[in-house]
Amino acid sequence: MIQEAINFVDSGISAVQTLVYVDVVQPLLFHFNLMGYDDDIYDALYWVLVGVFQIGVTYALLRPLEALRPVERWQDRRQVRADVIYTWIAKLGILNLFFFLVLQPVFNALQSEMVIRGLPSIELDGLYPGVTDQPLVSFLLYLVVLDFAGYWYHRWQHRFGVWWELHAVHHSQRQMSMWCDDRNHFLDDMLQAAFFASIALFIGVQPAQYVVLVAVGNFLQSVQHVNARLPFGPVLERLIVSPTFHRRHHAIGYGHEGTRYGCNFGVLFPWWDMVLGTASWVRAVEPTGIRDQLPAPEGRSRRYGMGVIAQQLRAFGRIARRLALRRPALGADAS
Repeated sequence: MIQEAINFVDSGISAVQTLVYVDVVQPLLFHFNLMGYDDDIYDALYWVLVGVFQIGVTYALLRPLEALRPVERWQDRRQVRADVIYTWIAKLGILNLFFFLVLQPVFNALQSEMVIRGLPSIELDGLYPGVTDQPLVSFLLYLVVLDFAGYWYHRWQHRFGVWWELHAVHHSQRQMSMWCDDRNHFLDDMLQAAFFASIALFIGVQPAQYVVLVAVGNFLQSVQHVNARLPFGPVLERLIVSPTFHRRHHAIGYGHEGTRYGCNFGVLFPWWDMVLGTASWVRAVEPTGIRDQLPAPEGRSRRYGMGVIAQQLRAFGRIARRLALRRPALGADAS
C-alpha cells in the first residue's frame, strides 16, 4: 500500500518533470548554449519538484493546525518570514543532490576496490536476501541508520563551540512553527548534506530512495516544530519525535545547556535519547530560544538577526569573537 502510494506520487512528479523540462528548461539551455548540462539539470529538476510538492503538502496539512490549535499565539509574525525563505531554499534539495552526485563516483570506486580485494559488500539491503532487499524493509532500515547518524551529528552541533555558533541560527528562533526546521546556517547545511550523502552512499542507498528518505525526514521535522497541539500520547511520542518532545530541546536553559549540552537530540526517533540518557519528557510549554537573547541579568540581550543575511553574517561574527577571545576547551559550555 505504501509502496503503491510512493510509486503513484513518483509517476506524477516524473510526468511533470518531463513536461517542465521539455517546454521550459530545455529551450533555455539551448538558448544559453548550456546543453552540455542537460542530463544533470534534468535530474536536479526532479528534486526541485519533490521539494515544491513537499512544501505544498506540509502547508496544507500543518498550517490549518497552527491556526486552529496553536501552542502560542503571536501578535507579530515577522520573525517567521525569514524561515519561509529558508524553507524554500532547503526543501528544493539542491545541496543534497549536489553532494550525492559528486560523492557517488568516489563510493563506486571504493566499492569496486572492495570487490577486487574480496571484501564484503557494505550495502545494507543485501544483509538478508529476500527480506532486507524488499523496498519497504530497506527503506526503513536506511531511515533508522541515517537517523542514528543524525542523532550524533545533532549532539556534535551542541558539543563544539564553533559548530554551535552555526547551529545557534536554528535555535535563535523564539517562535516555533512549521517553517523553522529549515532555519539553519548555510555552511552547516553544506556540512550536513555532505555528511548524510556520504553515509547514504556507504550503506548502499540508491538515488531514488534517497529522494524519498530526505522528503520523509523533512516532513517529520516540520511536524516537530509546528506551533500546534498534536495528541501524540505516551506511546506514539516514544516511537516518533513529537512537537512537545522537540520543543523541550528548544527550551531556554534546557535544550542546549548543562552537562550533556542539552537534551532530546533525536532527529526522527526518540529511541537514541532514551537509550543514551539524553531524553527529557517535560511537557510544559516553555519559552524557546537561547539564554543570551534574554535581557540582563538573565542574558545579554544578544541579537541574532531578523533577516536571512543578517543571521548568516552574525554567526561568523560570533565565531570570530569566540576564536579571538579563547580557543574553546573540550568541556566548555556550548551556549
